[in-house]
Amino acid sequence: MVQFTVTPEVSLADEPLRIQVSGLAPLQIVTLRASLTDEKGVGFQSRAFYRSNEAGEVNLERDAATGGDYSGAQPMGLLCSLKPEKMFHRLMKRELMHSPLHVKLDLYDMYQLFSAPDVLPVASRIVERWYVAPGVQRVLIREGRVRGALFLPPGKGPFPGVIDMFGGIGGLIEFRGGLLASHGFVALSLAYFAYDDLPKMLDEIDLEYFEEAVDLLMRHPKVMGSGVGVIAVCKGAEIALAMATFLKKVIATVCINGPNGINGNSLRYRNLYIRGMPYITEGIHFTSTGAMEFHNAIEDPREERNQDCILPVENAQGPILFIVGGEDGNYNSRMFAEEALKRMKRCGKKNAKLLLYPGAGHLIEPPGSPFCLMSYNPLVLGPLMWGGKLEAHSYAQEHSWREIQKFFHYHLGQSKVSKL
Repeated sequence: MVQFTVTPEVSLADEPLRIQVSGLAPLQIVTLRASLTDEKGVGFQSRAFYRSNEAGEVNLERDAATGGDYSGAQPMGLLCSLKPEKMFHRLMKRELMHSPLHVKLDLYDMYQLFSAPDVLPVASRIVERWYVAPGVQRVLIREGRVRGALFLPPGKGPFPGVIDMFGGIGGLIEFRGGLLASHGFVALSLAYFAYDDLPKMLDEIDLEYFEEAVDLLMRHPKVMGSGVGVIAVCKGAEIALAMATFLKKVIATVCINGPNGINGNSLRYRNLYIRGMPYITEGIHFTSTGAMEFHNAIEDPREERNQDCILPVENAQGPILFIVGGEDGNYNSRMFAEEALKRMKRCGKKNAKLLLYPGAGHLIEPPGSPFCLMSYNPLVLGPLMWGGKLEAHSYAQEHSWREIQKFFHYHLGQSKVSKL
């Protein structure tokens, strides 16, 4: 009798699933399919083919897929290869506290290339993937000018505090903040435009707004008082690097695929003004799918004319971890990070590190997140190419997530497990 097990049935969205099949005929071909429907009603699905061993077993932690949406041994391949039915759609969980993602896993006893109503699976399982652990609290923040959502771990604390930001799509994005709180951080998911009464467009970066958010987080009784961390991607990583450079209470920073200077929008902080490097519109490349690639649309920060736009990262109070996808289709992130590291080295600073992931793209998110090659961006009113390859990107998400948590726990206090 065929046994199909998927454990755990209820888990955090960044935890691995163990998928096993037994009771098959030796060397039998089976199809495994994953599917879900997101909050906007858009379906996602993936499938892969496996051949059982002599004992009639398939174990995704051990066995390689022979084809489908991925190949090779990828224990989380079914989740990482989930693709939307609607082109340019990105899976992004918005409501965290009361509803998980429900992922359906189906087992077919043959090659099942297409979904057909008359072909029924041999067995099916449904698992819940949550972005908050039991006991995590969410507090909507509307204090002074600051807008966001604060996630608090269960217990008295104090805990390390982290500000979490995303990039040029705007709005309030909370899923990474919920997961950070589930791993012992007080996380402030911070909006900075296109949300509530914040500006609809990001015309100028007012660093005092972000300083106000730092102060708000540090005042919370559950937050350790030594300083806070910041994690961000894309445009948010640009702002995070500016925060690390100019705000003394920011003592640990993770920049995911961001630039080393101010781009497009100027930055202002008290009496300081940094102009943004202009975008090169002729550097925008349109792929065959119609997605825009901005990789060459930012001016070279090494040019003499752009030196006043570069952030003096050597003034950062604490360590900086640069996480870079080697096939980032949106930014030349490797060059940006390497230039920042060179500058720090010239100034005698050794408190920065680069984690380079060859083959990974722009949107490096927590593990188990579907690989997103391209998606619609409301800021440019069109789809953007993020780049990367599935297997390499999935590895980058899994590995970097562990390193991010080690980095913050070590430098913000609690669980000192490794040095930068």
